[in-house]
Amino acid sequence: MHDFQNMAWWAILWSLIKIVIVVVPLLLGVAYLTLAERKVIGYMQVRLGPNRVGFKGSLQPIADAIKLMFKEVIIPTNANRFLFLAAPVLAFVPALLVWAAIPFGPGVAISNMNAGLLYVLAIAGLGVYGIIVAGWASNSKYAFLGAMRAAAQLVAYEIAMGFALVGVLMLAQTLNLAKIVEAQAGGGFWSWYWLPLFPFFLVYFISGVAETNRAPFDVAEGESEIVAGFHVEYSGMAFALFFLAEYANMIFVSLLTTVLFLGGWYAPINTPLLTWIPGIVWLLLKTAFLLYVFLWIRATFPRYRYDQIMRLGWKVFIPVTIAWIVIIGVALETPLRAILR
Repeated sequence: MHDFQNMAWWAILWSLIKIVIVVVPLLLGVAYLTLAERKVIGYMQVRLGPNRVGFKGSLQPIADAIKLMFKEVIIPTNANRFLFLAAPVLAFVPALLVWAAIPFGPGVAISNMNAGLLYVLAIAGLGVYGIIVAGWASNSKYAFLGAMRAAAQLVAYEIAMGFALVGVLMLAQTLNLAKIVEAQAGGGFWSWYWLPLFPFFLVYFISGVAETNRAPFDVAEGESEIVAGFHVEYSGMAFALFFLAEYANMIFVSLLTTVLFLGGWYAPINTPLLTWIPGIVWLLLKTAFLLYVFLWIRATFPRYRYDQIMRLGWKVFIPVTIAWIVIIGVALETPLRAILR
Protein backbone atom coordinates (compact mmCIF):
# COMPACT_ATOMS: atom_id res chain seq x y z
CA MET A 1 0.00 0.00 0.00
CA HIS A 2 2.83 2.36 0.95
CA ASP A 3 4.64 1.63 -2.36
CA PHE A 4 1.43 2.29 -4.29
CA GLN A 5 1.02 5.70 -2.61
CA ASN A 6 4.65 6.59 -3.40
CA MET A 7 4.06 5.66 -7.06
CA ALA A 8 0.90 7.78 -7.17
CA TRP A 9 2.70 10.79 -5.71
CA TRP A 10 5.58 10.34 -8.13
CA ALA A 11 3.13 10.16 -11.07
CA ILE A 12 1.46 13.40 -9.92
CA LEU A 13 4.86 15.10 -9.48
CA TRP A 14 6.05 13.97 -12.92
CA SER A 15 2.84 15.27 -14.51
CA LEU A 16 3.32 18.66 -12.81
CA ILE A 17 6.93 18.80 -14.04
CA LYS A 18 5.78 18.12 -17.62
CA ILE A 19 3.09 20.81 -17.33
CA VAL A 20 5.68 23.37 -16.17
CA ILE A 21 8.06 22.36 -19.00
CA VAL A 22 5.30 23.07 -21.54
CA VAL A 23 3.55 26.09 -19.97
CA VAL A 24 6.62 28.23 -19.12
CA PRO A 25 8.06 28.23 -22.67
CA LEU A 26 4.52 28.75 -24.00
CA LEU A 27 4.02 31.90 -21.93
CA LEU A 28 7.45 33.18 -22.96
CA GLY A 29 6.56 32.39 -26.57
CA VAL A 30 3.30 34.32 -26.21
CA ALA A 31 5.16 37.32 -24.78
CA TYR A 32 7.75 37.40 -27.54
CA LEU A 33 5.21 36.66 -30.27
CA THR A 34 3.73 40.09 -29.48
CA LEU A 35 7.17 41.61 -30.07
CA ALA A 36 7.67 39.57 -33.24
CA GLU A 37 4.30 40.76 -34.54
CA ARG A 38 5.13 44.42 -33.97
CA LYS A 39 8.60 44.02 -35.49
CA VAL A 40 7.50 41.99 -38.54
CA ILE A 41 4.56 44.23 -39.38
CA GLY A 42 6.78 47.27 -38.74
CA TYR A 43 9.34 46.06 -41.30
CA MET A 44 6.57 45.26 -43.80
CA GLN A 45 5.25 48.80 -43.41
CA VAL A 46 8.76 50.36 -43.45
CA ARG A 47 8.73 51.17 -39.71
CA LEU A 48 11.11 50.19 -36.93
CA GLY A 49 8.63 48.83 -34.39
CA PRO A 50 9.53 48.79 -30.66
CA ASN A 51 13.20 49.70 -30.19
CA ARG A 52 13.50 51.53 -26.84
CA VAL A 53 13.40 48.90 -24.06
CA GLY A 54 16.42 46.61 -24.13
CA PHE A 55 18.53 45.82 -27.18
CA LYS A 56 16.40 46.83 -30.19
CA GLY A 57 13.24 46.44 -28.11
CA SER A 58 14.04 42.93 -26.84
CA LEU A 59 12.65 43.68 -23.35
CA GLN A 60 9.44 45.33 -24.60
CA PRO A 61 7.23 42.30 -23.68
CA ILE A 62 8.57 42.42 -20.10
CA ALA A 63 7.81 46.16 -19.89
CA ASP A 64 4.30 45.56 -21.25
CA ALA A 65 3.68 42.80 -18.69
CA ILE A 66 4.83 45.01 -15.79
CA LYS A 67 2.66 47.87 -17.02
CA LEU A 68 -0.45 45.65 -17.25
CA MET A 69 0.16 44.18 -13.78
CA PHE A 70 0.01 47.65 -12.20
CA LYS A 71 -2.96 48.99 -14.17
CA GLU A 72 -6.28 49.15 -12.36
CA VAL A 73 -9.04 46.71 -13.35
CA ILE A 74 -12.13 48.91 -13.64
CA ILE A 75 -15.50 47.16 -13.35
CA PRO A 76 -18.46 49.03 -14.93
CA THR A 77 -21.17 50.08 -12.46
CA ASN A 78 -23.96 47.86 -13.80
CA ALA A 79 -21.79 44.94 -14.87
CA ASN A 80 -22.19 41.45 -13.40
CA ARG A 81 -19.05 41.47 -11.23
CA PHE A 82 -18.58 37.70 -10.94
CA LEU A 83 -19.04 36.94 -14.64
CA PHE A 84 -17.06 40.04 -15.65
CA LEU A 85 -14.01 38.72 -13.76
CA ALA A 86 -14.62 35.07 -14.70
CA ALA A 87 -14.76 35.73 -18.46
CA PRO A 88 -11.00 36.30 -19.00
CA VAL A 89 -10.28 33.10 -17.06
CA LEU A 90 -12.82 31.19 -19.18
CA ALA A 91 -11.00 32.40 -22.28
CA PHE A 92 -7.48 31.74 -21.00
CA VAL A 93 -7.78 28.32 -19.31
CA PRO A 94 -8.88 26.36 -22.44
CA ALA A 95 -5.95 27.96 -24.32
CA LEU A 96 -3.65 26.15 -21.84
CA LEU A 97 -5.61 22.90 -21.45
CA VAL A 98 -5.39 22.02 -25.16
CA TRP A 99 -1.62 21.54 -24.83
CA ALA A 100 -2.09 18.42 -22.72
CA ALA A 101 -2.56 16.25 -25.83
CA ILE A 102 0.00 17.89 -28.15
CA PRO A 103 2.99 15.63 -29.02
CA PHE A 104 6.39 17.33 -29.36
CA GLY A 105 8.20 14.21 -30.49
CA PRO A 106 7.94 10.40 -30.35
CA GLY A 107 6.54 9.71 -26.88
CA VAL A 108 7.01 13.34 -25.80
CA ALA A 109 3.68 14.76 -24.57
CA ILE A 110 2.00 15.63 -21.29
CA SER A 111 -0.54 12.91 -22.05
CA ASN A 112 -0.47 10.52 -25.02
CA MET A 113 -4.25 10.32 -25.49
CA ASN A 114 -5.77 7.83 -27.92
CA ALA A 115 -8.57 10.34 -28.55
CA GLY A 116 -6.22 13.34 -28.52
CA LEU A 117 -7.71 15.03 -31.57
CA LEU A 118 -11.21 14.74 -30.12
CA TYR A 119 -9.99 16.20 -26.80
CA VAL A 120 -8.32 19.12 -28.59
CA LEU A 121 -11.47 19.93 -30.59
CA ALA A 122 -13.66 19.76 -27.48
CA ILE A 123 -11.45 21.99 -25.32
CA ALA A 124 -10.63 24.50 -28.08
CA GLY A 125 -14.34 25.14 -28.62
CA LEU A 126 -14.77 26.23 -24.99
CA GLY A 127 -12.75 29.42 -25.42
CA VAL A 128 -15.63 31.24 -27.08
CA TYR A 129 -17.61 31.05 -23.81
CA GLY A 130 -15.18 33.52 -22.27
CA ILE A 131 -15.83 35.95 -25.13
CA ILE A 132 -19.62 35.56 -24.94
CA VAL A 133 -19.67 35.92 -21.14
CA ALA A 134 -17.41 39.00 -21.36
CA GLY A 135 -19.75 40.65 -23.87
CA TRP A 136 -22.85 39.94 -21.80
CA ALA A 137 -21.41 40.72 -18.35
CA SER A 138 -19.99 44.11 -19.40
CA ASN A 139 -23.49 45.60 -19.80
CA SER A 140 -22.30 47.37 -22.95
CA LYS A 141 -23.95 47.27 -26.37
CA TYR A 142 -20.60 47.35 -28.16
CA ALA A 143 -19.26 44.46 -26.07
CA PHE A 144 -22.45 42.45 -26.61
CA LEU A 145 -22.31 42.99 -30.38
CA GLY A 146 -18.70 41.77 -30.41
CA ALA A 147 -19.67 38.67 -28.40
CA MET A 148 -22.52 37.81 -30.79
CA ARG A 149 -20.23 38.23 -33.79
CA ALA A 150 -17.67 35.94 -32.19
CA ALA A 151 -20.29 33.26 -31.48
CA ALA A 152 -21.64 33.30 -35.04
CA GLN A 153 -18.12 33.24 -36.48
CA LEU A 154 -17.13 30.30 -34.29
CA VAL A 155 -20.10 28.20 -35.42
CA ALA A 156 -19.39 28.87 -39.12
CA TYR A 157 -15.68 28.08 -39.02
CA GLU A 158 -15.76 25.33 -36.38
CA ILE A 159 -17.88 23.23 -38.75
CA ALA A 160 -15.42 23.77 -41.61
CA MET A 161 -12.48 22.91 -39.32
CA GLY A 162 -14.23 19.73 -38.18
CA PHE A 163 -14.85 18.61 -41.77
CA ALA A 164 -11.21 19.40 -42.65
CA LEU A 165 -10.07 17.06 -39.87
CA VAL A 166 -12.31 14.26 -41.15
CA GLY A 167 -9.98 13.94 -44.14
CA VAL A 168 -6.99 13.49 -41.82
CA LEU A 169 -8.86 10.79 -39.89
CA MET A 170 -9.78 8.99 -43.13
CA LEU A 171 -6.10 8.70 -44.09
CA ALA A 172 -4.51 8.16 -40.64
CA GLN A 173 -7.29 5.91 -39.24
CA THR A 174 -6.61 7.19 -35.70
CA LEU A 175 -7.44 10.04 -33.30
CA ASN A 176 -4.02 9.80 -31.62
CA LEU A 177 -2.02 12.88 -32.65
CA ALA A 178 1.37 11.14 -32.34
CA LYS A 179 0.20 8.30 -34.60
CA ILE A 180 -1.12 10.85 -37.12
CA VAL A 181 2.41 12.28 -37.33
CA GLU A 182 3.92 8.79 -37.63
CA ALA A 183 1.53 8.02 -40.51
CA GLN A 184 3.24 10.84 -42.47
CA ALA A 185 6.76 9.44 -42.00
CA GLY A 186 9.12 7.98 -44.55
CA GLY A 187 8.91 9.96 -47.76
CA GLY A 188 9.78 13.54 -46.91
CA PHE A 189 7.45 16.48 -47.47
CA TRP A 190 5.60 14.76 -50.33
CA SER A 191 4.34 12.08 -47.92
CA TRP A 192 2.82 14.66 -45.57
CA TYR A 193 -0.94 15.16 -45.62
CA TRP A 194 -0.80 18.70 -47.01
CA LEU A 195 -0.46 17.25 -50.52
CA PRO A 196 -3.45 14.85 -50.81
CA LEU A 197 -5.49 17.04 -48.44
CA PHE A 198 -4.45 20.44 -49.78
CA PRO A 199 -7.99 21.96 -49.73
CA PHE A 200 -8.38 20.73 -46.13
CA PHE A 201 -4.98 22.22 -45.25
CA LEU A 202 -5.99 25.64 -46.57
CA VAL A 203 -9.47 25.52 -45.03
CA TYR A 204 -8.13 24.41 -41.65
CA PHE A 205 -5.45 27.08 -41.44
CA ILE A 206 -7.69 29.93 -42.66
CA SER A 207 -10.44 28.76 -40.29
CA GLY A 208 -7.83 28.79 -37.52
CA VAL A 209 -7.11 32.45 -38.32
CA ALA A 210 -10.85 33.13 -38.07
CA GLU A 211 -11.23 31.10 -34.86
CA THR A 212 -8.55 33.16 -33.13
CA ASN A 213 -10.29 36.41 -34.19
CA ARG A 214 -7.20 37.56 -36.06
CA ALA A 215 -7.20 40.04 -38.94
CA PRO A 216 -8.84 40.02 -41.43
CA PHE A 217 -11.47 38.10 -39.42
CA ASP A 218 -11.36 40.34 -36.32
CA VAL A 219 -14.89 41.75 -36.56
CA ALA A 220 -15.50 40.61 -32.97
CA GLU A 221 -13.20 43.45 -31.88
CA GLY A 222 -13.50 45.77 -34.88
CA GLU A 223 -12.08 49.11 -33.69
CA SER A 224 -13.67 51.14 -36.49
CA GLU A 225 -17.15 49.74 -35.83
CA ILE A 226 -17.62 48.67 -32.20
CA VAL A 227 -14.67 50.38 -30.44
CA ALA A 228 -12.96 47.20 -29.17
CA GLY A 229 -15.78 44.66 -29.18
CA PHE A 230 -16.15 42.13 -26.40
CA HIS A 231 -13.22 43.47 -24.30
CA VAL A 232 -14.07 47.17 -24.58
CA GLU A 233 -14.67 47.50 -20.82
CA TYR A 234 -11.60 45.54 -19.72
CA SER A 235 -8.27 46.89 -18.48
CA GLY A 236 -5.17 45.71 -16.62
CA MET A 237 -4.57 41.98 -16.20
CA ALA A 238 -8.16 41.11 -17.07
CA PHE A 239 -7.52 42.68 -20.49
CA ALA A 240 -4.14 40.92 -20.69
CA LEU A 241 -5.67 37.46 -20.17
CA PHE A 242 -7.75 37.84 -23.35
CA PHE A 243 -4.64 38.60 -25.35
CA LEU A 244 -2.61 35.85 -23.70
CA ALA A 245 -5.40 33.49 -24.81
CA GLU A 246 -5.39 34.90 -28.36
CA TYR A 247 -1.65 34.53 -28.86
CA ALA A 248 -1.55 31.12 -27.15
CA ASN A 249 -4.28 29.99 -29.55
CA MET A 250 -2.26 31.32 -32.50
CA ILE A 251 0.70 29.15 -31.46
CA PHE A 252 -1.63 26.19 -30.87
CA VAL A 253 -3.33 26.46 -34.29
CA SER A 254 0.06 26.72 -36.01
CA LEU A 255 1.49 23.74 -34.12
CA LEU A 256 -1.61 21.59 -34.65
CA THR A 257 -1.56 22.41 -38.38
CA THR A 258 2.08 21.25 -38.39
CA VAL A 259 1.15 18.01 -36.62
CA LEU A 260 -1.82 17.22 -38.86
CA PHE A 261 -0.63 18.35 -42.29
CA LEU A 262 3.12 19.14 -42.26
CA GLY A 263 4.68 15.99 -40.87
CA GLY A 264 5.11 17.15 -37.27
CA TRP A 265 8.71 16.57 -36.15
CA TYR A 266 9.90 14.92 -39.39
CA ALA A 267 12.46 16.57 -41.69
CA PRO A 268 11.18 17.82 -45.08
CA ILE A 269 13.72 15.67 -46.96
CA ASN A 270 14.69 12.25 -45.67
CA THR A 271 18.48 12.59 -45.89
CA PRO A 272 21.15 12.19 -43.18
CA LEU A 273 22.05 15.87 -43.60
CA LEU A 274 18.64 16.89 -42.26
CA THR A 275 17.46 13.93 -40.17
CA TRP A 276 20.28 14.38 -37.59
CA ILE A 277 18.59 17.65 -36.53
CA PRO A 278 16.32 16.95 -33.50
CA GLY A 279 12.63 16.55 -34.35
CA ILE A 280 11.57 19.28 -31.92
CA VAL A 281 13.60 21.76 -33.99
CA TRP A 282 11.69 20.87 -37.18
CA LEU A 283 8.39 21.05 -35.29
CA LEU A 284 9.19 24.54 -33.98
CA LEU A 285 10.52 25.78 -37.34
CA LYS A 286 7.32 24.75 -39.13
CA THR A 287 5.22 26.31 -36.36
CA ALA A 288 7.26 29.54 -36.57
CA PHE A 289 6.71 29.70 -40.33
CA LEU A 290 2.93 29.38 -39.90
CA LEU A 291 3.01 32.07 -37.19
CA TYR A 292 4.84 34.30 -39.66
CA VAL A 293 2.00 33.67 -42.14
CA PHE A 294 -0.46 34.78 -39.41
CA LEU A 295 1.42 38.09 -39.13
CA TRP A 296 1.82 38.40 -42.90
CA ILE A 297 -1.94 38.03 -43.37
CA ARG A 298 -2.62 40.74 -40.79
CA ALA A 299 -0.24 43.15 -42.52
CA THR A 300 -1.69 42.42 -45.98
CA PHE A 301 -5.47 42.13 -45.90
CA PRO A 302 -8.06 44.71 -44.79
CA ARG A 303 -10.78 43.61 -42.37
CA TYR A 304 -13.63 41.77 -44.09
CA ARG A 305 -17.22 42.84 -43.71
CA TYR A 306 -19.27 40.67 -41.39
CA ASP A 307 -21.42 39.31 -44.25
CA GLN A 308 -18.29 38.41 -46.25
CA ILE A 309 -16.91 36.40 -43.33
CA MET A 310 -20.18 34.51 -42.92
CA ARG A 311 -20.41 33.85 -46.67
CA LEU A 312 -16.85 32.47 -46.78
CA GLY A 313 -17.54 30.10 -43.90
CA TRP A 314 -20.99 28.82 -44.87
CA LYS A 315 -21.01 29.04 -48.68
CA VAL A 316 -17.38 28.30 -49.57
CA PHE A 317 -15.49 26.37 -46.89
CA ILE A 318 -18.21 23.95 -45.81
CA PRO A 319 -19.20 22.90 -49.38
CA VAL A 320 -15.51 22.56 -50.39
CA THR A 321 -14.69 20.33 -47.41
CA ILE A 322 -17.76 18.13 -47.92
CA ALA A 323 -16.92 17.71 -51.62
CA TRP A 324 -13.29 16.79 -50.83
CA ILE A 325 -14.40 14.27 -48.19
CA VAL A 326 -16.43 12.52 -50.92
CA ILE A 327 -13.46 12.61 -53.32
CA ILE A 328 -11.08 11.16 -50.69
CA GLY A 329 -13.66 8.52 -49.75
CA VAL A 330 -14.01 7.40 -53.38
CA ALA A 331 -10.22 7.46 -53.89
CA LEU A 332 -9.74 5.18 -50.87
CA GLU A 333 -11.90 2.54 -52.60
CA THR A 334 -9.69 2.56 -55.73
CA PRO A 335 -6.05 1.62 -56.38
CA LEU A 336 -5.15 5.17 -55.28
CA ARG A 337 -5.62 3.91 -51.72
CA ALA A 338 -2.02 2.64 -51.66
CA ILE A 339 -0.68 6.09 -52.65
CA LEU A 340 -2.83 8.04 -50.19
CA ARG A 341 -1.77 5.85 -47.29
